[in-house]
Amino acid sequence: MSHAIRRASELALDETTVTALRAALKTTADEVVQAIIDEVPSYANALSGSMGGTIRRAVRTALGNYLDLASGNATGGDGGDAAYELGRGEVRDGRSMDALLSAYRVGARVAWRCLAAGAVPAGLPAAEVAKFAELTFAYIDELSAASAAGHADELAARGRAQERHLEHLARDLLAGASPDVLLASAERAGWQPPVSLTAVLLPAAQARPAYRALDPSTLVLDDLPDATGVLLVPDADRSHLLRQLTDRTAVVGPARPWTRASSSYARAARARSLSSDIRDTEDHLPELVLSADVDAFADLRARALAPLRTLPVATARRLEETLRAWLLHQGRRDDVAAALFVHPQTVRYRMSQLRELFPDLASPHRVLELTLAVGLRVS
Repeated sequence: MSHAIRRASELALDETTVTALRAALKTTADEVVQAIIDEVPSYANALSGSMGGTIRRAVRTALGNYLDLASGNATGGDGGDAAYELGRGEVRDGRSMDALLSAYRVGARVAWRCLAAGAVPAGLPAAEVAKFAELTFAYIDELSAASAAGHADELAARGRAQERHLEHLARDLLAGASPDVLLASAERAGWQPPVSLTAVLLPAAQARPAYRALDPSTLVLDDLPDATGVLLVPDADRSHLLRQLTDRTAVVGPARPWTRASSSYARAARARSLSSDIRDTEDHLPELVLSADVDAFADLRARALAPLRTLPVATARRLEETLRAWLLHQGRRDDVAAALFVHPQTVRYRMSQLRELFPDLASPHRVLELTLAVGLRVS
């Protein structure tokens, strides 16, 4: 506390003055605390009961350190350390630095009034009274600075710790951890679980910029393999979310109960691997269903479309396209012709060929199998 120490070196308090001031310490501390209660709303309840007693003792200790400094018997270091810890404690108690600075200002005013009332009758010369005032306010300024440093350091430390907890929670969610594990992880992170989470996959470099435009409770990871980032957006309005991501290379998974966010992530990841053009997985459910098991889909196609493999490649392709259109348009010949850009008579001719190849084409089981087999256009 270099500035206060320098002021103290210019002040000469005799033993009589110091004794008089020490005798008034308890009364001064009580008046300081009462003024803070009356004038700083944030402390109205904090200074009552046992907490009030603790703070009153702390105020008396600070005033005692100040008198030690004023009488040349201390360096003031202990007061700075205590003020630093006080600033950290304010964060833990949920109060802002503004409240503490207001308390310091009120305390300085009341302390000076009380101390001056004791020093002047004790015979402190007028010239020394001015130096005494300068020391008082220099001491308070440096206590304030120490508390501000403690407050800022505690906020930074808590922010880093919470960020680590939030990242751990996001990893637990993507890994599909059990509800009990997820609840414990959310509690550690101080994160209020929503009803649902929607996974968004995008390039890692876009994750943090996109996150800043979303709900503050959104969970973010930007260090997944392949330079991929993921956002887990709580209770998202889907259309609004998609608009917010218009300029991003993003894939949006389905909304899922928050403990099942891993399924939203898995679908978005599968859609991303399927095509770079997919943005909203809800618009591509058939493709996602049919690509869920690639080997099974290949086996289904091979078995269901085996009769076509006996034909020349070009013929087989035309008939498969016709079969697909016929199934999708439920056999409406004119609609099939329009979809294929051919004459309805051509559709009739091709369908007669297909009925020869697939004698059981009217069977519901065969229709289901063929619909699945030709459900995706395969190059």
